[in-house]
Amino acid sequence: MLNKSLIEDVLSAALTTGGDFSEVFVEDRYTNNMKLQGGRLETNLSGRDFGVGIRVFKGLQSVYAFTNDFSQEGLIQAAKTAAQAIQGAPTDKTIVLPMEKQTLQTLHPIELLPNSVEKTRKLAVMRKANEIVTNYDPSIAQGIISVVDEEQNILVANSEGTFAEDKRVRSRMSIVAVASDGSDMQTGHYGPGAHQGFEFIENLDLNHYAKEAARIAVTMLNADPAPSGKFPVIIDNEFGGVIFHEACGHGLEASSVAKNNSVFANRVGEKVASDLVTYIDDGTLPNEWGSLNIDDEGEKTRKNTLIENGILKGYMIDKFNARRMNAESTGSGRRESYKFAPTSRMTNTYIAPGKSTPEEIIANTEHGIYAKYMGGGSVNTATGDYNFAINEAYLVKNGKIDKPLRGATLVGNGAKTIQKIDMVGNNLGHGAGMCGASSGSLPVNVGQPMVRVSEITVGGTEA
Repeated sequence: MLNKSLIEDVLSAALTTGGDFSEVFVEDRYTNNMKLQGGRLETNLSGRDFGVGIRVFKGLQSVYAFTNDFSQEGLIQAAKTAAQAIQGAPTDKTIVLPMEKQTLQTLHPIELLPNSVEKTRKLAVMRKANEIVTNYDPSIAQGIISVVDEEQNILVANSEGTFAEDKRVRSRMSIVAVASDGSDMQTGHYGPGAHQGFEFIENLDLNHYAKEAARIAVTMLNADPAPSGKFPVIIDNEFGGVIFHEACGHGLEASSVAKNNSVFANRVGEKVASDLVTYIDDGTLPNEWGSLNIDDEGEKTRKNTLIENGILKGYMIDKFNARRMNAESTGSGRRESYKFAPTSRMTNTYIAPGKSTPEEIIANTEHGIYAKYMGGGSVNTATGDYNFAINEAYLVKNGKIDKPLRGATLVGNGAKTIQKIDMVGNNLGHGAGMCGASSGSLPVNVGQPMVRVSEITVGGTEA
């Protein structure tokens, strides 16, 4: 992407004002975005973006610059501009360690690069999904089917001798079903994704995903208003993990911990959750949506156990916050693109499976709320307070799933909620999503088995 001698010159130029670390991040990204709405192709966009990011550290100072000019003159100038923001004395003694290219063994085999596949082939899969949605029930008003894919080629090099290249390929389908009875409208959604090529889209079980999206919409169209109060809440697997991703995961990122802006700061070794909770971030899971061979700082990703049997074991740490914490990177430095400086971010974060079956969890709940599919929400990472919508909810009565409910929200505190988990299922599943934070929007998996929380405040719309 860029030759090694040029990169060495750029790294050296970035250290001319006394910096003690410099880094170059090169990105060449191809993207495709197609959307079928009401049976018509409404969006068909493709693009390519190329750029270079340059970062300089001096102690606990960090400066970041980026450019689309990849000529030698342009890159050296960008490096010197970054260096000028470092408060230090000019020097000619810039130390860049010899760089040797890392040999990476990919954990995520790709069969069909998205750009090698004709768009008509992608459109055929989208039309099939739309047909399944619209034929599900007379109340389905329309389907909205999207396919997004990308190929991201990166190079990371730094003054400590790192020199690594990687190719990342991701594909995702979004299936939205809209149901209407003439006076009301409800939607259902499913959005599977993977660190794979078009083979992932072509091999999807559309009968499952498309029918689930349609079933959610139709079910919620006929649901009763949800009650309000404090209830035991059963949260199902896969995307149910979003509540703990937001309410706990962000609080375990070094970007919050290093500044003491997290309820989990300085608590390693303490009991912070139920004994049943083991919480993991693992960027090595083969072909999962949030997986990477290396992070955006050139570190190999790994399995990081954050909480084990309720005890806080560690955090997700990037290079800069490792300095603040006097710690080591955990392969958690991520960024949306060359336009963002990296920081600590999640990859595939999940609660490990327990021993209970879903049937046992439901049967042992006399009266409560079953959250089958979670929606979006908000969280204050400093306090852990959250508010999340439930896309599909049910009343649980006498150990059985009862009538469907709509308009339910969960309100609580993440640090307290994980202490109140009293049953953990054996049906671990992952759900694909996008996570936004200071280093941009990133593909992440959220996951968990079915769990039961002994009490959460439920906000409902029942009169």
